[in-house]
Amino acid sequence: MTEGVALAHDYATQRGGAERVALLLADAFPGSPMYTTLYDRDGTFPEFAALDLRTSSLDRVGALRRHHRIALPALAPAIDRQRVVGADVLVASSTGWAHGYRGAAKTVVYCHAPARWLYQRDRYLGPDEGGLAHRARRRAVGAALGLLAPGLCRWDAAAAGRADVYLANSTVTQRAIRAAYGIDAEILPPPPALLPAGEERAVPGVEPGFLLCVARLLPYKNVDVVIEAAQATGRTLVVVGDGPDRGRLGALAARSGSVHLLGRVDDPTLRWVYRNASALVAASYEDYGLSPLEAGAFGRPSVVLRDGGYLDTVADGVNGVFFDAPEAGLVAAAVEAAAARPWDDGTVVAHAATFGRDRFVTRLRAVVDQQRGPVPAGRAGGEGGR
Repeated sequence: MTEGVALAHDYATQRGGAERVALLLADAFPGSPMYTTLYDRDGTFPEFAALDLRTSSLDRVGALRRHHRIALPALAPAIDRQRVVGADVLVASSTGWAHGYRGAAKTVVYCHAPARWLYQRDRYLGPDEGGLAHRARRRAVGAALGLLAPGLCRWDAAAAGRADVYLANSTVTQRAIRAAYGIDAEILPPPPALLPAGEERAVPGVEPGFLLCVARLLPYKNVDVVIEAAQATGRTLVVVGDGPDRGRLGALAARSGSVHLLGRVDDPTLRWVYRNASALVAASYEDYGLSPLEAGAFGRPSVVLRDGGYLDTVADGVNGVFFDAPEAGLVAAAVEAAAARPWDDGTVVAHAATFGRDRFVTRLRAVVDQQRGPVPAGRAGGEGGR
């Protein structure tokens, strides 16, 4: 057990890159309790079930566990009421909430992004277009955020100001932290969490060689653009992920029989789709480009937007190619360009390996040890004690 270290994560309700990093923190500091607002066993990775999860009072409401976004007005107060107990150092995996936990002597924040709903609201909501229901929902959410934003900005700034160390997952996030809080954060890129070793499970009715998109189904992920590009090229597309935009995307995908929306999948299925894809395609504005590293671990190249965190994880012509805007025509052209060039699997894998787990864990443990100082005799335990 790692004495003196506690962990925090916004909510364990999804399957995404932030959740994989939270599980990596749990591996780096074994036995440490993890504080979180909500836990949905069926909605997130099964590994969370083995952790000492300490949830907030909101977790008693089943609807909030299944739909965490509707809990937004209540999350900050819930975190204020839920104090961390008996920790020298709290390591918080945060996209806008977990950095607010208090009670530890020191706090290290691993920031995936300052709250998008506060600082990138238009991008978070997506364009005001599409069907009537989609536009109405967007405007309703935008109006609610407008009312909540002043108070949440004050809470957010106070939470950031209490932290002792800020770590950023990318250069994009580092700049956003500086702009939002005036804090200079160290960049510590996370490794690809899903690696090739392990069980694989094929998807019935899907033949190898498809394009792959791995993303939460939110407007700013631009999955609709990827669908349109795949349809324009006549190629099969597999989409892994779920979210509130699924209904609209399902209608778009139904225009051809070559788009498969798989929703959430388990790791064996995800390994199979990575290994059997011809390329990953991503048109979203990401703070960190994790999915190209996961695809790269399987030797698969990526076709990505020349923006954001993809600039940190994709090297043009080495493990992928870029397109300059989330427009279906540009994405389709980049897909064809990627298909026309030879890719060396070993080179793609080697690039992903430079973002390795050992580098990440070693540096993170060093930062934590610096914050808690010398560990008294008899206190160091497990892998986390140094």
